[in-house]
Amino acid sequence: MNTPTPDLDETDIQLLSLLQQDASLSNQALADRLGLSPATCHRRVKRLKDEGYIEGQVAILSPQKMADALGWGLSALVEISLDVQTQEALDAFEQRALAEAEVQQCWRVSPGPDFILVVQVVDMPAYQALARRLFTQDSQVRNVRAFFAVKRAKFGTQWPLPPVSTAPGVKRAD
Repeated sequence: MNTPTPDLDETDIQLLSLLQQDASLSNQALADRLGLSPATCHRRVKRLKDEGYIEGQVAILSPQKMADALGWGLSALVEISLDVQTQEALDAFEQRALAEAEVQQCWRVSPGPDFILVVQVVDMPAYQALARRLFTQDSQVRNVRAFFAVKRAKFGTQWPLPPVSTAPGVKRAD
């Protein structure tokens, strides 16, 4: 259900910025940093969640620590092109990709390939098993190009928020 949402005000932008930096901040800590009462802060966070500005809150794990502990050491970016680009074919491949735990992200893109996947697997045999399940058993998959990561130079999850005084559509908090 899509319902119109009010514009964000300066306090909302500041709250989103703080939560992007550290979602583990307590409601009291957020309220203190923004000069709000805890009840007001809680209502704002709830509204931002209810309106879909905040999709979820997660812990971001260190890939190196996880690889050292569990052996999950192979990351790949994979381009997929299908033979046909009907809505049904695109939806079917997307659903199959989403069902694979090793697929961390699935992007439909244009122009170029139809999909880009971010994949995390234990090792090359695990990647080959995933490739058989997801790419070679699907008669609609025409082309696959995999790029294996050798270094992660940057990883971010933060939406680049504008300064509150210049953000278009942002109301000044009163």
